[in-house]
Amino acid sequence: MAKDFYATRSTAWWKVAIAMIGSCLSGVTFVSVPGMVGAVGFGYLQMCVGFFLGYLVIAFVLTPLYFRLNVVSVYEYLEKRFGVASHKTGAWFFFVSKMLGASVRLFLMIATLQLLVASPAGIPFWVTTLVVVALEWLYTVRGGVKAVIGLDIVKTVAMLVAVILCLVLIAREVGKPDTSLMRVFYFDDVNHPEYFWKQLLGGLFTVVAATGLDQDMMQRTLACKSVRDSQKNLIVSVLLQIVTIALFLFLGVYLYQFAALHGIEATGDSLFPAVTWSGLLPASGLVATLFIVGLVMAGFPAGGSALTALTTSFTIDILGGKEEKRTWVHTGMAVLMAVCILVFNALNNTSVIDAVYRLASYTYGPILGLFAFGLCCKKQVRDRWVPVVAVAAPLLCLVLDLNSVRWFNGYHFSYELLAMNAAFTIIGLCCLIRRER
Repeated sequence: MAKDFYATRSTAWWKVAIAMIGSCLSGVTFVSVPGMVGAVGFGYLQMCVGFFLGYLVIAFVLTPLYFRLNVVSVYEYLEKRFGVASHKTGAWFFFVSKMLGASVRLFLMIATLQLLVASPAGIPFWVTTLVVVALEWLYTVRGGVKAVIGLDIVKTVAMLVAVILCLVLIAREVGKPDTSLMRVFYFDDVNHPEYFWKQLLGGLFTVVAATGLDQDMMQRTLACKSVRDSQKNLIVSVLLQIVTIALFLFLGVYLYQFAALHGIEATGDSLFPAVTWSGLLPASGLVATLFIVGLVMAGFPAGGSALTALTTSFTIDILGGKEEKRTWVHTGMAVLMAVCILVFNALNNTSVIDAVYRLASYTYGPILGLFAFGLCCKKQVRDRWVPVVAVAAPLLCLVLDLNSVRWFNGYHFSYELLAMNAAFTIIGLCCLIRRER
């Protein structure tokens, strides 16, 4: 049964492509992307350009490498290239990044369900959290990767149906979209977080790191029958993801217009729930139901796939493939995820789409740097010092980020922190190159 947690390279590419739409678009997308329109318009599409370029790198550089090496965990490459310490470093950074990122995404779904459903019924947040995480554990502990891909397909269809129907119903009430909320490109101010080149580079490096170097996401791609099928899956998937994101952005325009017409003051992550549950829409019961269904189908499978990937990586990369402990590891991952969600709730901050990408900038940067150095440079490094470099790079980025306005004439770092983090890691690895005798 352990093999069910790994890709078996037997799934049709088009099924994986559809599943990847759902796996890449979580409850954060469902709630936060429409809400961000009020602040930055359609600026998120700039990042989508970077997503597309990143998927080309994954399809034509990383995927052939993984198939050629025939790895179960993508971080096995680091051991083959550098050594055990590098392998463990990549695995631990993935563990921290995936656990925090998945917990943030699942927290947003649970927090919204708590506000709309559980609290009115008198159910405390911790009970809702335990029930949701227990259900995640139940459906993944038996089904593994096949269950994840199957549910991701269902999730994709349900989420798209929900957002399209909501879009149509709200658009009928509002009329023409407000084009002032639809600005795409930001070229005028390099200090602005939405500056085009920041967003493009951030999208490119985020996708390469958070998809191409992510055990969770690459297990789907490695489930395809061949390299060519995987490449078709990736290209079709990213194009469909961009179309889906555009639908959410258009929905955001109509949500803000509807809120303005009816005096609803909610913005950001609170906007979509506030409008759908205001009772002011025609067929308001249907819209509210669609919102809940879409939110659950967007958020629930993401947590399950993260549990599967965390179990695989921890068992293979950190415990050295001790399959007899897999069920205990899976249970431990679920418990830790529940704890993280309860901590996020105590912090009381649901504006999370930016937080997710900021986390990726710090935790995926060293992984990106390790893979980039390994692929572009044939030199060997002193493996035992790699963890020191991997920890130092994000700490240096944090110092620069906290002081950028004062040190760099008002400059604000955005998602380009990920590329800078990777660059610091590469510089550190250059310092560890072994001298040839």
